[in-house]
Amino acid sequence: MKIVLPGGTGQVGTILNRALSAAGHEVVVLTRRPVRDREVRWDGETVGPWAAAIDGSDIVINLAGRSVNCRYTTANLQAMMDSRVRSAEVVGDVIAAAAQPPRVWLQMSTATIYAHRFDAPSDEATGVLGGSEPGVPGYWAYSVEIAKAWERRRSAPNPGHS
Repeated sequence: MKIVLPGGTGQVGTILNRALSAAGHEVVVLTRRPVRDREVRWDGETVGPWAAAIDGSDIVINLAGRSVNCRYTTANLQAMMDSRVRSAEVVGDVIAAAAQPPRVWLQMSTATIYAHRFDAPSDEATGVLGGSEPGVPGYWAYSVEIAKAWERRRSAPNPGHS
């Protein structure tokens, strides 16, 4: 299978690329700084020549976005929001316009969307969304908003962007 990993040079993407490649899949990584074979330049914000990698692919796994491994300053939180939402928009736009769109699009998200709790597991079917628990720091609540916005973009490509 041909698998495209937007933002695939981070910690998760590197491990996923290695495993998928070892299993015999063709993996194409979209990155701001391509240095290896099968890495294609993109900026995570605008449609460009990289779109050809998605057209005809089998799976797209979007891992793009500002790392959460940083201080949660106002600027970093905004960069997390902007980079995740915009990359999801542009990937969605390319998929929507593809002559042969991938059969599967997975959007990397975060466990931060769920309430911090120990009484039950959290998953997409039964998890309780967080951010409003008593005593939650503002940056935690904002992190939940980032996850919600990111998930909304996955399900609603914006044809107005190009």
